[in-house]
Amino acid sequence: MSGVSAVSGGSEVRVQAVAHYLRGLQDRIVGAASALDAHGFLADAWSKAPGEALQGNGLTRILEGGQVLERAGCGFSHVRGAALPPSATQHRPELAGAPFEAMGVSLVFHPRNPYVPTVHMNVRMLSAAHPGQEPVCWFGGGMDLTPYYGFDEDAQHFHTVCRDAVKPFGAETYPRFKQWCDDYFFLKHRNEQRGIGGIFFDDYAEGGFDNGFALMQSVGDAFLTAYLPIVERRKDTAYASREREFQLYRRGRYVEFNLVWDRGTHFGLQSGGRTESILLSMPPQASWSYQQTPEPGSPEEALYTRFLTRRDWI
Repeated sequence: MSGVSAVSGGSEVRVQAVAHYLRGLQDRIVGAASALDAHGFLADAWSKAPGEALQGNGLTRILEGGQVLERAGCGFSHVRGAALPPSATQHRPELAGAPFEAMGVSLVFHPRNPYVPTVHMNVRMLSAAHPGQEPVCWFGGGMDLTPYYGFDEDAQHFHTVCRDAVKPFGAETYPRFKQWCDDYFFLKHRNEQRGIGGIFFDDYAEGGFDNGFALMQSVGDAFLTAYLPIVERRKDTAYASREREFQLYRRGRYVEFNLVWDRGTHFGLQSGGRTESILLSMPPQASWSYQQTPEPGSPEEALYTRFLTRRDWI
């Protein structure tokens, strides 16, 4: 499974192995994005002061005003808290109120060109235990694509890479995680998908720590392969004010989802996390328009009728 060997040792050794992988993943992704844009990321290291609800540290790396990426954030965090927040215990009520440790890498890239889709990726681990008990570890994450102008070949490529990343973990894993992604990234108040999906998993502890860690690594390692070819294919496409205005309007949906429905955002805010880092997913500009309706037969209409629908892309 992704060439990952078992991690031997106690819970602290396992936690350090995950943290080492996540820091390296952040470095690789930021390095590739910097090379793509010829624009460096700001590195903002942070730590939680003694006495705050959370203890720990992280590194927020963000690019703003790039030629290709208008705003791109990629954050690593490793925090500990006295009690799991409600957003993390809905499937594990026996751990309600337990001390916890959480770490992960989360990113959102908002490209400048409307023909390049926005992308989100997150991989994370949580560990929790009541005093005197053995820690319980579980993993989550995934990646999903949000185009403004849809292309079949882009959707097929992205989903193929997602499928291949989780294929070693069972033939049923991709269909299951794809369905999970479609269900999760859905704006209930709009009755609308956020994008074309990808894969998503949460509360994953199947096969024990080593299996969950291997799955998380396979998903994280697949991100650049899934996204960069699409960026290269679309970043120089000519566009005008019409496409830009539609991009900003659709970015408004992204804001709505992240603030209203996203469990990761809720977890961070409920647990006393660092707000500036939690909200790095916000686009630099977005707009709203009352009851905007695309022209019949237009590429904008095709986004709704062909791409913001649940379908098998492979």
